[in-house]
Amino acid sequence: MQLKTLHIVAFDVPYPANYGGVIDVFYKIKMLHENGIQIHLHLFQYGERLAHQELEKYCQKVTYYKRKRFSFRCWLPYIVATRSSAQLLHNLLQDDAPILFEAIHSSFFINHPALHSRFKMLRMHNIEHDYYNLLAHQESGLLKKIYFKTEAFLLRLYQKKIHHAQLIFAISENDVRRLVPTFGAKVFLLPAFHANTEVKSKMGASDFCFYHGKLSVAENHHAAMFLVNDVFSKIPVKLIIAGSGANTALKNAVLKYPHISLLENIGQEQINQLIADAQINVMPTFQPTGIKLKLINVLYLGRHVLVNNQMVEATGLEGLTTIVNTAKEMQDSVTKLMDTPFSNQDIQNRNSILKASFDTQMNVQQLIQFLQDQKSVIDN
Repeated sequence: MQLKTLHIVAFDVPYPANYGGVIDVFYKIKMLHENGIQIHLHLFQYGERLAHQELEKYCQKVTYYKRKRFSFRCWLPYIVATRSSAQLLHNLLQDDAPILFEAIHSSFFINHPALHSRFKMLRMHNIEHDYYNLLAHQESGLLKKIYFKTEAFLLRLYQKKIHHAQLIFAISENDVRRLVPTFGAKVFLLPAFHANTEVKSKMGASDFCFYHGKLSVAENHHAAMFLVNDVFSKIPVKLIIAGSGANTALKNAVLKYPHISLLENIGQEQINQLIADAQINVMPTFQPTGIKLKLINVLYLGRHVLVNNQMVEATGLEGLTTIVNTAKEMQDSVTKLMDTPFSNQDIQNRNSILKASFDTQMNVQQLIQFLQDQKSVIDN
């Protein structure tokens, strides 16, 4: 077994690192590279995410595979079946290095007989069947609702196959609790990787609140509509919403209120600036799965963070946020926090808690230790 070499099979092109799953993948790759691990990165490419030279900086080799548009394999989830490639299997068999499958999506070969003796790890980004059930619940279109429900059923069946991995890395404590009863001692917590190394929150106050997300995603659309119609329509506090893919319903809702504005298709640098400048980052979610990478980013960059239980439950971040669960509670908390400057003590408290769990250097050392321990077992 080659300790210094690792195969990573990713479900998408992880650069630019501009949404939850690929943020974790990209910064994990970057940190492994900085700690001397040589990576052969295997990527499934689809949609508008193209090959990018940035990945060559951190990987010894990068190989792209086209994700299939259609692939119907009996009892396999669509997100798994469409990420299969004979060439991928061939490339994985060229050495005996360990393999890290990023998310269930990329795990088509996790139980393949040719890889039976290989050391295999699986990074869980969610309890996927829960996630798809929630998508089905939020979807209004009948065909999409049927698709999400079917995928959730198939993902629940498929999850049994991940026992073929020697290690399963959960992204949150809540996911650890869900996985341990089935997979036991092979489940470990490996917190999310991200871009931040220190808290850069500004002291003081400003005059607006901020919400951001990919607005074409049902979860984010739902949250944005809730903020417009149920919260900020009732209070005279400025709200800026930013993201891509806003539909007509959200655009029309925003137009009703002069103190609410929508910024579409802006870059990550501008989003980070708005996070930092806002008095409050408002972050409700109605989909309590995994851990929200944008929450971690906001805690490193922003001032006050206002959430509901679903956003922070079992993350260890509860003490760094203000938690409310109704529209009225959110209205009252916004009004209060707008008059509460962010202090140096707030920053110090945030820094100590985030470093304890979300320090990427500490977490990559944990991952490397797993590889070293496995080499020791094999050598002996």
